[in-house]
Amino acid sequence: MARFGFEYLEYFFKQFGVRVEFAFGKEPKDAYQELVEDLIEIVTSFAGKLYGLRSHKKKRLVDGFKKLLEEVEKVE
Repeated sequence: MARFGFEYLEYFFKQFGVRVEFAFGKEPKDAYQELVEDLIEIVTSFAGKLYGLRSHKKKRLVDGFKKLLEEVEKVE
């Protein structure tokens, strides 16, 4: 019902004779939910590695281009 400010809501509802009940914890997951979450984590991990490799290649390309420009400026 609320992420924060629960005390205010509880106080408000008590004024009208309403009792607020809450439970801590997560609901139990079935095998299908756990399988889906595991697959999502695997895809996320592989995507992170793939994009990490791409960013490393881009950085290497940019660094190489900067070195080339420095060499060209030295020759002139």
